[in-house]
Amino acid sequence: MVPFPAQGHLNQLLQLSCLISSYELPVYYVSSPIFARQAKTRANVLNPLDVAKIEFHEIPTPPFESPAPDPNSTEKFPSQLQPAWYASLNLRQPLVTFLREMSEKFERVVVIHDPMMAVVVQDVTTIRNAESYAFNCISAFSQLSFIRQQLKEKPLSIQIPKELPSVEGCVPDDVQYLVDMQSEPLNYRAGDIDNTCRLIEAPYMDILENKEISGNRKSWTIGPILPATLSSACQHKSLEWLDKHDPKSVIYVSFGTTVSLSDEQINEIASGLEKSKVKFLWVLRDADKGDVFDGHVRRAELPEGFEKRVEGVGIVVRDWAPQPLILAHPSTGGFMSHCGWNSCIESITMGVPIVAWPMHSDQPANTVLVTEILKMGVVVREWKQRMELVKASTVENAVRRLMASEEGDEIRKRAEELSDIVRRATEPGGASRLEMDLFIGHISR
Repeated sequence: MVPFPAQGHLNQLLQLSCLISSYELPVYYVSSPIFARQAKTRANVLNPLDVAKIEFHEIPTPPFESPAPDPNSTEKFPSQLQPAWYASLNLRQPLVTFLREMSEKFERVVVIHDPMMAVVVQDVTTIRNAESYAFNCISAFSQLSFIRQQLKEKPLSIQIPKELPSVEGCVPDDVQYLVDMQSEPLNYRAGDIDNTCRLIEAPYMDILENKEISGNRKSWTIGPILPATLSSACQHKSLEWLDKHDPKSVIYVSFGTTVSLSDEQINEIASGLEKSKVKFLWVLRDADKGDVFDGHVRRAELPEGFEKRVEGVGIVVRDWAPQPLILAHPSTGGFMSHCGWNSCIESITMGVPIVAWPMHSDQPANTVLVTEILKMGVVVREWKQRMELVKASTVENAVRRLMASEEGDEIRKRAEELSDIVRRATEPGGASRLEMDLFIGHISR
């Protein structure tokens, strides 16, 4: 397993590691020490016994050095870098050394990697008994949205779905730089694994699997890969607080690990939540930056007296919170989310409708999927208004629309129906479980 060092990607690859390990195959999770520790520390919904079966192979990585500028080039190296993401590119040489050692011990070495790490695993083609597969951590709908322009430029027989949104302006420069680096190395993979459910994204998976796009590569749709039973070992104050409230009465607010909000926007959210009179659990944290254990975390300022005024109605959590357990809690009735795919697939699995607030990358496309295609959410801020401050009144209206209206009741019913569909898909004999069995059969051939 070769994950990209962003939390949502670390999560999904570790969940998949536990799933593959359950088939009695040895699994090695390859990362730098800091991100291996991050993955294990935040794996609080996985069974500790399952995580203990995974072999964490840690490779120290030196800091990433920006390439010297070419005096003849007009291109500029991205200035807003996530140094830890770029440092992961230094895994290439030690990884291939490790793979060669493994190839002497095992009949076959199977590398499952994040698409953002294709450049790191490309040397797998030099090992006679090794093969690689990309594990797609985003929705099929988002994947198609990103290759939409390519589809237009090719003389394909495939009809492009009209509902696919434009992703122009969605991807930050530093992420786009990394994406562009993967283009050629991705051609070396033997197939694709997707963390989605064919029963809810069939039209988009059918297009991705068309030979005009995928060639002869195999594909398996195995999601959602969340464990059927979440670990009960986790104790967190957010869960204790939820225990005190009525079913479906609380809206959970969290914007993931790659989003930092301005103090002004935080104040508007606080005011909107307070005015809505709806019970809320708000995880208020800055985006992860490099070493999440170094203690250098900005503490966002809330309006004076806010937490005291909302005591009993709302709670603000500033540390890491067990999101799947919060979403699975009977008191949780809605989720204000940035719509990263990890959050979306967890919300779908738990049957919790979404108040969508996309920030970047695949999130705008996921918002369209959740609100317009699956019809299990409402939008708090349209993507075209992304540069504008979202006022308290807008937050208040979106929360009340989902949590205190007949429309919200219908959306919640739809979310629960989708939950039933994807949960049955992962049970023995279900669509996703069968594809997982086929994948294991393929790599064990």
